Amino acid sequence: MDVKTRDMMGGLAKGLKVIEAFSAERPRLSIAEASQLTGYDRATVRRCLLTLSELGYCAYDGKFFTVTPRVLRLGTGCLAAMPLPKIVQPWLDDLSEQTGQSTSVSILDASDIVYVARAAQRRVMSISLMPGSRLPAYCTSMGRVMLAALPFEQAEDLLSSKPLVARTAKTVTDIETLKGELLRIRDRGYACIDQEVEIGLRSLAVPLFGPRGQVVAALNIGLAASEEPMQAVADRYVPSLLKVQKELTGISG
Repeated sequence: MDVKTRDMMGGLAKGLKVIEAFSAERPRLSIAEASQLTGYDRATVRRCLLTLSELGYCAYDGKFFTVTPRVLRLGTGCLAAMPLPKIVQPWLDDLSEQTGQSTSVSILDASDIVYVARAAQRRVMSISLMPGSRLPAYCTSMGRVMLAALPFEQAEDLLSSKPLVARTAKTVTDIETLKGELLRIRDRGYACIDQEVEIGLRSLAVPLFGPRGQVVAALNIGLAASEEPMQAVADRYVPSLLKVQKELTGISG
């Protein structure tokens, strides 16, 4: 449905965009930083942040704003209403137990992935991941496997929608190189990431399919990096991922 501009609440839209500026990498923001991230002027951002602070969604120390646990109320209702997390959680728990590694399921939201379920035997990232956490799609195994399932022009548009930041020295940020990798992922059916999100972290992912054969999510295993060749790591873990993929084929998105 097309909504006319006069029917939209501009203040609400701006406030939501300010909330989205916070992330695991940017948990504390000044007014100037939030202004730069949202593209809004400082006066607008200041009003949004002070309103969020007054309502309990942000804490303010006089310079920096930090989101509070209250902001989770905006997302937990959505996650709780989605059947996907409840469906996949037992499978994640079992896969994590079998492999001794962390396992996750995420969905694609524009150019980001959003974690909807997770099971961890050990912590392999410096940041804490939980349902609702977001990471860029271009440098994550789950992101790439879902981008590879999109029509090629749509995937290219998403890759071009934001600057591709090198999170580590190993991060691939060249769009043409990434497009080639997406084609390889389509052919082999899984994605591998070797320390592109964070040094010391490797991950592998496969797509999860809905009832009409469409890709609705991605499943991954995350593990600590080692000297073992990445192909050997894939040979060991991809069969387990594909087994769970087969069991979950037809899940509701």
